[in-house]
Amino acid sequence: MTVFVQFHLLVPYPPSNPNRDDQGRPKQAMFGGHPRLRLSSQSLKRAVRETAYFMQDLAGHRGTRTKRIAEEVERRLIGRGIPAENARAAAAKVAGLFSKLEAEKDGKAPLTTTLAFVSPEEWKAAHDLADRLVAGEKIEDKELKKLVMRRADGAVDIAMFGRMLADDPDFNREAAVQVAHAFTTHRALAEDDWYSAVDDLKTREEDAGAGHIGEAGFGSGVYYLYACVNVDLLVENLAGDRALAAKGMEALARALATATPRGKQNSFAHHPLARYIRAERGSRQPRDLSGAFFHPVNLRLQELKSNDLMRASVAALEEMAGKLDRAYGPAAEAVAVMDVDLEQGTLDEIARFAAEAVTPAPADA
Repeated sequence: MTVFVQFHLLVPYPPSNPNRDDQGRPKQAMFGGHPRLRLSSQSLKRAVRETAYFMQDLAGHRGTRTKRIAEEVERRLIGRGIPAENARAAAAKVAGLFSKLEAEKDGKAPLTTTLAFVSPEEWKAAHDLADRLVAGEKIEDKELKKLVMRRADGAVDIAMFGRMLADDPDFNREAAVQVAHAFTTHRALAEDDWYSAVDDLKTREEDAGAGHIGEAGFGSGVYYLYACVNVDLLVENLAGDRALAAKGMEALARALATATPRGKQNSFAHHPLARYIRAERGSRQPRDLSGAFFHPVNLRLQELKSNDLMRASVAALEEMAGKLDRAYGPAAEAVAVMDVDLEQGTLDEIARFAAEAVTPAPADA
């Protein structure tokens, strides 16, 4: 049976604007008929991939999302002394395996039309193919993709978050990790910050006005973040490498607790850490606990016996988990909790709990 690991996190954000909409203001959503602040799943996944747990602990097992495949291949060939014209032709041929190409601009190698997610193994294969092409080796077009593209390999972030290649769906990767949009557990609205800046070289004789004035949106609150991992699919996407899958699960648990989108970080210095994590492991159908906050916790403080939004959020989450378990049966065979306020559990324990979901293959047991 398929094994799932679900993460439920509560993260308090100070006044900040980590994930902006098209107007430069904090993203928002209506939930339960009440306004909330929101962090998009895309911004959260990007933040997870940029943590040290992925950048360093999973070094050599991370993909690269880019349109600049041809540029990279061409740069390497020219560095090896290949004539620019030959290097450009080979690089374009290789990049075209991932996507259609845009027209060349400003004398630079063409970009792919798709933001491709390329694994380390595919980068190596792409460079090897380019070497063969500039050496004059004749290879049939129908064989080229087989030499470069992979359906499963050692890129943990591609295995987790998937990829879509519109021009060649045979090499798409179904995501093993689902990440929901995070939202505040309580009513929350974006506020406006009016600010000014002083011209240091302005003389006293001039007017006393500011050198610049501006406006920026911000907000704050306790966010509920949910992620679900199909552990069996993660192992499959990594070509059966269970040790790497376990390492990836540990990195994901740590990253979810510490990652934050970095919008306006220099202006607001937001570096929040999860104050509460509930990790669940089992083979039952996954379910999120967002219903705990359909009615905002700031309107339920007396009912939840709390005068604090964080503790009220924890109480609402645990209450909902209990109600769903009683109605549908236990959702997980094992649960691990880290509650900072109660000094219960640690992130190390949560990470180990997640990694243990990757059980040894039957032949290894």
